[in-house]
Amino acid sequence: MIPKVLHEHINSAFPANVCLVGVAMPDGYAQISPRGSTMVYDEYHLALWERGKGSTNKQLRDGTKVTVFLRKPQLREAGILPKGGIARFYGTARLHRSGEVYDKVWEKLIQPEKDRDPEKKGYAVLIKVERAEDLDGQPLKI
Repeated sequence: MIPKVLHEHINSAFPANVCLVGVAMPDGYAQISPRGSTMVYDEYHLALWERGKGSTNKQLRDGTKVTVFLRKPQLREAGILPKGGIARFYGTARLHRSGEVYDKVWEKLIQPEKDRDPEKKGYAVLIKVERAEDLDGQPLKI
């Protein structure tokens, strides 16, 4: 589960603490890209609006393993996340190019990201979180 205490921090990470999203490339290297559209969809899923045309986008398909990295130093200072205010989420992607999930992600999307896709050519990526850890690899406290 995604701890409730982190929901608002993830949803408001843009622009100062944008989440980084990682996927594996065919050559085995990790491709890490900032995604200002990252959001909490529900307690078990993260979501993002994918409008990119780069290598991260090319790797995304149903079943792709995805890592989402959040770093917000203030969370360490507040005692919410130890070691740098870092949380890592590991999960599996499912792409939605239309339908209920697509509509809900667009609705929840922050305005600056909507402005970057005025013709709504992107799509929703729903990430089912399988593990949520702090920097030490310890499960996040719910």
